[in-house]
Amino acid sequence: MKVKSMGICGRLPVVLVAAGLLLVTGSSYATEQSQQRQQGRQANQEAKQEARSTKIDCRAENNKSNAECRQDKRETKQEGRQEKREIKY
Repeated sequence: MKVKSMGICGRLPVVLVAAGLLLVTGSSYATEQSQQRQQGRQANQEAKQEARSTKIDCRAENNKSNAECRQDKRETKQEGRQEKREIKY
């Protein structure tokens, strides 16, 4: 029983199909990754805006000093960063 070796014409369709599958898989992964980055950026921007509002409200309502309200702002921004990590990973 002889095994014929496949010539270039026999291998070409297999190579093209494999390359096409890799291309499709890679592009769908890139699209998903892009969406995750966009959602992460959006969450981060929302956290920044919320932190600004938190600090302003803290100073106005509680008559606290700027330094005391700064910690509240930091905590709010850190929560936003954590949310971004959860979206991304």
